[in-house]
Parts: sequence; structure tokens; C-alpha cells
Amino acid sequence: MSDVQAALALIKRGADGLLVESELVQKLESGRPLRVKAGFDPTAPDLHFGHTVLINKLRHFQDLGHQVQFLIGDFTGMIGDPSGKNATRPPLSREQVLENARTYQEQVFKILDPEKTEICFNSTWMQSMNAADMIRLASLQTVARMLERDDFAKRYAGQQPISIHEFLYPLCQGYDSVAMKADVELGGTDQRFNLLMGRELQKHYGQTPQCVLMMPLLEGLDGVNKMSKSLGNYIGIAEPAKEIFGKVMSVSDTLMWRYFELLSFRSLEEIAGLRRGVEQEGRNPRDVKVMLAQELVARFHGAAAADEALADFEARFQRNAIPDDIPEVRVAVGEGMPVFQVIKQAGLTGSTSEAMRMIDQGAVKLNGERVDDKARLLPAGETVVLQVGKRKFASVVLE
Repeated sequence: MSDVQAALALIKRGADGLLVESELVQKLESGRPLRVKAGFDPTAPDLHFGHTVLINKLRHFQDLGHQVQFLIGDFTGMIGDPSGKNATRPPLSREQVLENARTYQEQVFKILDPEKTEICFNSTWMQSMNAADMIRLASLQTVARMLERDDFAKRYAGQQPISIHEFLYPLCQGYDSVAMKADVELGGTDQRFNLLMGRELQKHYGQTPQCVLMMPLLEGLDGVNKMSKSLGNYIGIAEPAKEIFGKVMSVSDTLMWRYFELLSFRSLEEIAGLRRGVEQEGRNPRDVKVMLAQELVARFHGAAAADEALADFEARFQRNAIPDDIPEVRVAVGEGMPVFQVIKQAGLTGSTSEAMRMIDQGAVKLNGERVDDKARLLPAGETVVLQVGKRKFASVVLE
């Protein structure tokens, strides 16, 4: 395999689409370091593992000798991109954008090489534009073209409002590629329209159009929806080491391989070997998942924290030890309350039906002993330790 073929294989690892592959091959064959762009609107202060799918790919480019342009959309963040939404996203204040941008910079260097990373802010060039410049930029696209974007088309068909300023967002993102002279731009599959806008505008301004690499949206802990803070199915990279470890261990055995491919820096050959061990040789998938959890914790908290998180996990779940820092809650049970209702009142499940289902699944323990009787009454005057699933504990004062 030639150097270019090997580089292309690493670049395409886990990707959902590459436009246009032949153009990227030509750029790689030139031998010059490529300018690789990825933009992030600082709409929330903390990054989660879903964001790192893209950042990991940027690191791959760095390992191949290319220069990463990590663009913080401090200007576009104040417009608000409604990607995948059916309503206008509220724009952020300047203060919110700057504070979120600060934490982004602190977090990305847990993955990226600072020596090969250029942090850019698109306010640098966008704020120097006057009204005439913005109108000229807007004249480069038609309303019909903008309505080809899926979320705009759905909102228009559903007679939901689309603000004029929202049409400016793809144009601004595309112009970022012009200002940065990007050779490659990375984005999620939901960003296809905006990414291709960069190619179109670069052609208009006489530049060689960028190649577009689209990465998949990582499924969250529920294994169904994309990872999102709003859905509560995320793993934040700034979360405590033990929390990250426990959340990774809660991922299903099937989804684990998806996380290996998109989040691990192990080679595909090594991952394939681990999978053969589980699926063909009877290796316990838990042991393999531990390797993934340790790798990810070490990336964000260091090797010592990863070892400590593993020890805590084994103490808690293999030997059924009760953690020291469980919350205390008080539940008024009167003359006695069924255990499934106490579980709900203690906040360990979202509903009584979920509490009953967890008992049926053998996933509830009272003072370390499995609960089998859903109707078991818990009297006032006692304090009990309830455990639901592997990770939810509460010390419940029964009043």
C-alpha cells in the first residue's frame, strides 16, 4: 500500500462520505501540508463524546502531517444554525459565545496537538464586512437553492417560520472556507448542505474547492438517538473520570464496537481482533469494554485516573460495594409504601411503571439484596440503601 493509499484509508476510517475522493488524492499526492478546517459554534460550554468523533478525525490529519484549523464560530454562533431542528434556534449573546469558546479551547487540546492547531474565530473576517459586502455574499445564492436544505424545506412545507437571517448561516459558513483557504472541511452528516456551500463559494472566489469529509453522528447511551445533552444520553469529556468510566461500561455490547471505531485510537486491525475474540472465541465483552473505558478516561484524565476508575468500578459492581458518596433522600411513606413507589419517589426512576419493570428484571437491590416482590412494604422509621441498575444509588430515609 502506498503512502497516499494508507493516508486515505486512515482519513476514511469511520467516515460516512467523502466529496470528492479523487480531488483529495490529488491534494495528498502534492506532498504539501493541507489546511484542514472544522467549525464549532460555541452553543454549549462543554464538549461530549459525540463532538470528539470530529476532533479525533482532525487528530488523524495531524498525525499525517497536516495543519488543523479549529474554527470557533463566535460570529455565526450569534446567528444560530437550526441544523436538524424544526424551529429557529435562539441566537447567543456575545458574552455567552466568548465564555463557551474559552472552555472549548481548554478541552480540544486533550485530543489535538497544539503545535499543529490554529484556533480561528470567524468574527475576524465577518465583522469587517459592511452591509454592502453581506448583500453581495447573499446575491451568490437563490432562495430556491436554500430551500433544498432539508430542515428549511420541511419548515417551509409545514408553514413554520424561517427567519431571513437563517439563510445567511450557510453563506457565512461557506465564506469561512474562502477566508481560511481550506483544502478539506470536516462536518457531521447533518452539515452536508453547509459543507458543500463552502465548495461553491470557493469556486466563485477563484479558489480550488475544498474536499468535504462527513462523519457520522454518534449514538448516545440509549443506542438509538444521537448523543445530545438535551436528551441526557451523553458522556461529557469534562465529567469526572469515574463517571466517564461507568457510562462507557453501560454501553450495550453491540454499540461498543461503534464506539471503538469512532472514539478509540486503536488500529482497525486490533479492533477486529478484539471483536473476533468476543464473537468467535468466547471472550467476555465486559473485559473488552473495560479496555475502551480505560483508554477514553486516560485520554481526558490521565492513566492514573483510569486505573483508579477501574478499581472503583470493580469494587462497586463486581463485589457489590456501595459507593461512599451516594445521595440521601427523604420519602414520606406514612404507614408503609410499596417499594416500587419508594423507588419512584426517591428519584431513581422516572415513573412507577419503570420501577416495577426494573424489579421484574432483577435490577433493584435493597440494602444489597435483590428485590423480587414489587408490593413489598417499606415502613417508616428506617433508612435503607436502594440500588436501581448498575449505577443509581440512594440512601432513603423513610418517614
